[in-house]
Amino acid sequence: MEVVVLDSAAEVAALAADTIEDVVRRRAAAGTPAVLGLATGSTPLATYEELIRRARSGKGPSYEGVQTFNLDEYVGLPDGHEQSYLATIRREFTDAIGIPPDRVHGPDPTEETLPTAGERYEAAIVAAGGIEVQILGIGSDGHLAFNEPGSSLASLTRIKTLTARTRKDNARFFGSPDAVPHHVLTQGLGTITRAGHLLLLATGEGKAEAVAAAVEGPVSATCPASVLQLHSHVSVLLDEAAASRLVRRDYYREVYAGKPDWQGL
Repeated sequence: MEVVVLDSAAEVAALAADTIEDVVRRRAAAGTPAVLGLATGSTPLATYEELIRRARSGKGPSYEGVQTFNLDEYVGLPDGHEQSYLATIRREFTDAIGIPPDRVHGPDPTEETLPTAGERYEAAIVAAGGIEVQILGIGSDGHLAFNEPGSSLASLTRIKTLTARTRKDNARFFGSPDAVPHHVLTQGLGTITRAGHLLLLATGEGKAEAVAAAVEGPVSATCPASVLQLHSHVSVLLDEAAASRLVRRDYYREVYAGKPDWQGL
């Protein structure tokens, strides 16, 4: 695990954008377009905005052929609901950089086929060649996607019931907690850790405690993000506030400052 402590949230977004663009360019040069794992939420939004800005300025790579897979989806929303994660990621990112809707994937929450939705989504990821780089945020309780404390570290895509705390956290998007769906389809921790490179982004003091538990605490289902410690290629990009609870913060800064430029993340 590589922990990178940067001065600001803007620097986190820029470095994450550099990493995504590098993957897209390398895979295009190899003739096999990249497969990206995308997260919704407030933290990754700055990275998406930076990638869009570069694309519109002509400095970004071509996203021709790129496929994306979302981490999760609400169950029970009407088709086309503006708060569905598929609609959100298209609105906030993929439409703007030219990835067509048929190459932007999310778990299928259709009620009639819900029992097989997880299995089908796992198969779709495998059929695409697997996710090369997965963008992640972290919840204040250490959750990844909708894998809340207590989730199996080996779990796969499945339906989950949202806790009252999570529904309250997401109420700002729906107007009230009562309007937030009770269930979601989410990639499991086992699914997430199959990606080649995990890119965790965290900014702000509100994430500091969860970051410290994930990075420096024990590997435990009580902090789902601690599963990242077991992965062979993880980059944790933090601003100063999100890194404020890390005991080894100065060490992480020193190590990153000493990296050769060619090494990348």
